[in-house]
Amino acid sequence: MSQRPLGVDAQAAGTGWFITALGIAQICSWGTLFYGFPLIAEAMRGDLGWSKPVLYGAATLGVVLASMAAYPVGAAIDRGRGRYIMAGASVLAGLLLLAWSQVEEVTAFYVVLAGLGMLQAATLYEPAFAVIARRVGPLKARGGITALTLWGGFASTVFIPVIQLLIETQGWRGALVVMAGVNGLLCASLYFLAINPARDSPAPVYEDGSAPLSGRRAVAAAMRRPSYWGLMLAWVSYAAAFSSLTYHLYPLLLERGLDAAGVVAVMAVIGPAQVAGRIAIRMLAPAAPVRVIGSAVVIVFPLAAAALAFAPPSVLVIGAVAAVYGAANGMITIVRGLAVPEMVSREAYGAVSGSLTGPMNFMQALAPLAAALLWQASGGYGAVLAAIFVGALSLCLGFWFAALKAPR
Repeated sequence: MSQRPLGVDAQAAGTGWFITALGIAQICSWGTLFYGFPLIAEAMRGDLGWSKPVLYGAATLGVVLASMAAYPVGAAIDRGRGRYIMAGASVLAGLLLLAWSQVEEVTAFYVVLAGLGMLQAATLYEPAFAVIARRVGPLKARGGITALTLWGGFASTVFIPVIQLLIETQGWRGALVVMAGVNGLLCASLYFLAINPARDSPAPVYEDGSAPLSGRRAVAAAMRRPSYWGLMLAWVSYAAAFSSLTYHLYPLLLERGLDAAGVVAVMAVIGPAQVAGRIAIRMLAPAAPVRVIGSAVVIVFPLAAAALAFAPPSVLVIGAVAAVYGAANGMITIVRGLAVPEMVSREAYGAVSGSLTGPMNFMQALAPLAAALLWQASGGYGAVLAAIFVGALSLCLGFWFAALKAPR
């Protein structure tokens, strides 16, 4: 029986404003809800005297809760609730940032960060990808998702210096008030205006008259495909390796022999390299299958881990490694956004993607702590780099398996 969908050619007209508005909002969401935390936490440590484990423990709790929220958020967006999910979450984020600006006790801080962590599942890339897939159809979402990641790539460049300036001039509490306004007013307005359910791509109807699967039924069907589990292994492994390296890169490079200025110079390369990698996909491989792009990109991660382990303590050499790693990391974000409809299922993008994102976020929360414990037990970052290398190899094996088993 044929299951080819009919009537899924979404109109591309009018998506320019849609992507631009989402892109500006994503810069602000990422800049305030993700990149702003280390700066605010450091200022709080100096003001309130709280330890780093206490401060970062709250962030870990938030990411764990985000992993639990990923599936219900994706399923709700599949049902056409994207406007209210993303705009409402931004309003709530603004209120919680205001509450954060008034905290004096650790308990209140943890409650606020728990709420903000859950709201990340409704405001960052994954829900935005699901909104784009619903607007234009999963198979036509490539251009929009690629463009959105280009916008999002500027979040750290824009907001880290702005938040640092606000902390220096207004204090960390004043900076949080401004960040609250950005979320509650600017982000919420952009999401509400840009996401219009009336302009979504029509739901597909199959030749046999059946409707596409949705929610848990769609996820259950996806789980029966080997490619789903290959992607699960790939994304969980990626989260473990990426988050461990991200959180420990500064002390790791110091231990490898760079001075503080050299480490900062190396880290400054990664953000622009991510944007460059995304531009490269858009310019050089706009129509290449995602399975092909991903299969080539994933091999960079174990090579980068090995290079960090054996490279001489040279800013130029390690900076070159960081540039290649950053470009690959930028590309893999696009691959993550497009892998589900091409390699697993064209139905219920938000629900299926959310079911993969949840375990990934959970690993992202726990891996930095595991890396810290491994560093403490081994007495250095050699063992941590070895673990990152193993995780990166697992990413390769998982993705290659998914690419091999994906439906053609």
